[in-house]
Amino acid sequence: MTGDHGEEQRVQEAVRRHGRERAFAEAEKVISALMSDPGVREAGAQVEAAETELGMELCASLQPFQDRYDQAVRDGDVTRLAGICPGKHGRWGRICVLDDGHETSMEEPHWGRNSEGQPIAWVGSAPDDW
Repeated sequence: MTGDHGEEQRVQEAVRRHGRERAFAEAEKVISALMSDPGVREAGAQVEAAETELGMELCASLQPFQDRYDQAVRDGDVTRLAGICPGKHGRWGRICVLDDGHETSMEEPHWGRNSEGQPIAWVGSAPDDW
């Protein structure tokens, strides 16, 4: 009887895994179709330009946060790094360098530098896997 139960669990897990894989494949197709739309691409370019412009505008007042973050990374200061905002865009190389909770207390967007080293600001949550 135990062997039958184990086999049944393996089959159920295989069915669930197959269902997830199909759902992800379908989602990827839909996302690819949407992202290739010229209107969506244009909107994305406009958002990126606005984020870069705002990042530059805020650079003078927020650069000390970037300096503090860079120093914490150099020193391996885990305590300081743990107090930094978790807002990130890992896929685009963005890491917010402001204090955790800044969006509510300072009413400021996330701010840091992108993978090219340019100041950038963005609004809202920014999960790593986006």
